[in-house]
Amino acid sequence: MPELPEVEALRVFLDDHLVGKEIARVLPLAISVLKTYDPPLSALTGGTVTSVSRHGKFLDIQVGPLHLVTHLARAGWLQWKDSFPATPPRPGKGPLALRTVLSGGDGFDLTEMGTTKRLAVHLVRDPAEIPGVARLGPDPLADSFDRDAFAALLDGERRQIKGALRDQSLIAGIGNAYSDEILHVAKMSPFKRTNSLGEDDITQLYTALRTTLEEAVARSSGLAAGRLKAEKKSGMRVHGRAGAPCPVCGDTILEVSFSDSSLQYCPTCQTGGKPLADRRLSKLLK
Repeated sequence: MPELPEVEALRVFLDDHLVGKEIARVLPLAISVLKTYDPPLSALTGGTVTSVSRHGKFLDIQVGPLHLVTHLARAGWLQWKDSFPATPPRPGKGPLALRTVLSGGDGFDLTEMGTTKRLAVHLVRDPAEIPGVARLGPDPLADSFDRDAFAALLDGERRQIKGALRDQSLIAGIGNAYSDEILHVAKMSPFKRTNSLGEDDITQLYTALRTTLEEAVARSSGLAAGRLKAEKKSGMRVHGRAGAPCPVCGDTILEVSFSDSSLQYCPTCQTGGKPLADRRLSKLLK
């Protein structure tokens, strides 16, 4: 799933490629992708892109007074095209979900692999109309998100740190992969409780959060959209690397599986050498 660093890199890429360009047409090609109907997508035709912004994991392309907002979900992606075939694509065929063509002939496709369709596109007058955007917590890369702001968010929380980091209403933009990475850098168990964190723990976790995300954004900076997935995978220390040696201590990276996800961690760095029980805790993934 694209998370904050990849979506931020896409924002920068699209800001360079879209702003000031005129939209020729926007074609929805999967029944499930469009979540709004008023205004219609045809309202974008002839409009000029004025900005591209990000709300957590949501991409926001502003065209005049309208906002084309996309959430790529688990299997969605954006593919830039310098040109398109003369024959329009057939709806419902393959992974293609939505196509946006500029007046110059270039543009982008939104695609989604797999059978579970969660990629979402909204056309709204205000991004706050989208429930997923309206409930977002603060952006962890914002200047105002300092150590004290982070501590205030955790105050009163009583759950596992992994789940807290992934909660979009608490902190926007962090998902399964980067929560694993942050906790490895912080040398903390994903099952550690938020209410057990001391002041030094909070400082350590905050520093790990900021450095991990900032470094990931820096690695992705300037990359074309097509290279971002590979960059994310290559930059992971523990996530997706079960069975590999920890890059810090050399111990074997272990995994805990859940019904539709998994986490990876280093027992030496994070849990005092003890393997975590492979429990299917649904509340961890909320």
